[in-house]
Amino acid sequence: MHQCTAVALLPPPKHVLALSAPGRRPEAGHLLCELGEGHDAAHASMLWDEGGRPGSAVWARWRAGRVRLLPLPWCAVRDPRNADAACGLFAGHPPGHDWEVTDPTDEAITRELARSHPHLFRR
Repeated sequence: MHQCTAVALLPPPKHVLALSAPGRRPEAGHLLCELGEGHDAAHASMLWDEGGRPGSAVWARWRAGRVRLLPLPWCAVRDPRNADAACGLFAGHPPGHDWEVTDPTDEAITRELARSHPHLFRR
């Protein structure tokens, strides 16, 4: 399945704005949903992970323009293609797991590179 194409802006926190130099205000960052298209839950994007401990990953979840930051545990389902790798999404995420979700932009770039530079891609 393709990746959801939802995008949200995450403005810098007020305390960061207060500490910024005059005329050098930080800009809002954009968030891209990492879930599979057609999900019915809030969109999600992982912001950072503080060492892989349970609940150490901080995710941005948003719906209708309202963004919340939440510490969420990792999904523990193992990738059937690589027993050493687990899903890179949070526990309880909507279907599918990260190895089942493909970014259509990455696919398009890869196709173009393979067409332009076939010697770099094994068949």
